[in-house]
Amino acid sequence: MLSHDEVAHRKRALLDKMPGDEWQRFANLRALYGFMYGHPAKKMLFMGGEFGQWHERNHDASLQWHLFDFTRHVGLQRLVRDLNGLYRHEPALHELDHNWTGFQYIDFCNAAHSVIVFLRRAKDQDNQIVRLCNLTPVPRYNYRVGVPAEGYYRELLNSDASAYGGSNVGNSGGLHTSPVLSHGMPYSLAVTLPPLSILFLKRI
Repeated sequence: MLSHDEVAHRKRALLDKMPGDEWQRFANLRALYGFMYGHPAKKMLFMGGEFGQWHERNHDASLQWHLFDFTRHVGLQRLVRDLNGLYRHEPALHELDHNWTGFQYIDFCNAAHSVIVFLRRAKDQDNQIVRLCNLTPVPRYNYRVGVPAEGYYRELLNSDASAYGGSNVGNSGGLHTSPVLSHGMPYSLAVTLPPLSILFLKRI
């Protein structure tokens, strides 16, 4: 049987095999958490996951609190804090997570660019959030995304924000629609998709 230290070493070795440098690994983790919070179903993290603990949780030892000395871990914890707040305050993210009426794909066929876009809806079907995922380290500029209604879409959360340890690529707080058909919808947005990121947009 492996000792705890040997297990931890192997887990660290697996983490080291993640693609990209350390920045990209944290960006991948931020994108994963953003995807989880935006997708239907209840959410769960093990202790330490909220700040990127390197080792598996060990009930015989403390969490790795010393990691808060490093800005990337602090940024990840801020992201999880803000995702929790967004999930709690936005009905579209939790009211219908058990029902098909709370979810609709917008763009799920773009394998070439690894982009996935979908809608989340509250019981009030006009209360919607657009979720955009760019799962590559390449930023996408002027990416056309169809939306169901005209107006201004505010950027509620961007996992690439500098406060979370990201590169701060984004949409200056929000975007106005254009009357351009896209993805079978009457209006669309020309969005900047940051690298390895998740965006939450809402019409206001």
